[in-house]
Amino acid sequence: MAELLEIKDDFDLEKIARSGQCFRVRNLGDETWRFVTREHVLYIKETENRRFSVSCTSEEWNRVWSRYFDFGRSYAEIVKRAAGLHPFIDEAMDFSRGLRVLRQDPWETLVSFIISQRKTIPAIMKSVEAMAGRYGTPVETEYETLRLFPSSEALVLASAEDLAACGLGYRTPYVMDAVQKVASGKPDLNELEKNSDDELLSALMTIRGVGIKVARCTALFGYGRMASVPIDVWISRAIEECGGESPFGLFGEDAGIIQQYVFNYMIHGKDRNKAD
Repeated sequence: MAELLEIKDDFDLEKIARSGQCFRVRNLGDETWRFVTREHVLYIKETENRRFSVSCTSEEWNRVWSRYFDFGRSYAEIVKRAAGLHPFIDEAMDFSRGLRVLRQDPWETLVSFIISQRKTIPAIMKSVEAMAGRYGTPVETEYETLRLFPSSEALVLASAEDLAACGLGYRTPYVMDAVQKVASGKPDLNELEKNSDDELLSALMTIRGVGIKVARCTALFGYGRMASVPIDVWISRAIEECGGESPFGLFGEDAGIIQQYVFNYMIHGKDRNKAD
């Protein structure tokens, strides 16, 4: 660990890691957490209250990881703005505070959430790790040898049988379609940054197997579209608990962040069935 940082805003590594938005985070066993995005690998550990030891330079933290952890906005202020607008949301925020919505690589996010359909979180993690193990570029760190998530170009020559061996099941042709389309630049995931939310969703849904839920997950976690609210079985159940009326319209551009608090509360909250 090379740098020591103080982080004053809401930031809980364990809650982030288990929140179901990213699938390659690992706890190395001594409260050190590993995060990977594109070609960057971070090891981070809380050493005392609000102080964190990190494995990267200050320059890399400011250039890569500050954006990844969405430190351009105050989550404490979001909670303050949202407080009192809905009693169920207040419960979810109180339980989940410390979460942050990660700004991940759009390509990895897209593929991960295509894979996520009708899978548990551990099963998603296993499939994503298998794809990285077969096709990703190896990286040596002081802690381990790991492989990066493979690019679309790296996956173009993979056969359906090879991909299916990663545990993709019926999602195999969906991933293959994503690989072929993204590798050809149609859609160009970088250019989609410029699109409006509706245009972004429409472009993503040109890929086979990408419906509105996967598109919204990609928009939220891959493009930072914080008003995007993916509706899965857990969020549907939360809406039922709110009397059948979605509360997310109360929160405007913060709705996707509120959704993540609720999702975490639904799967990990006291006396609730565990999804993972």
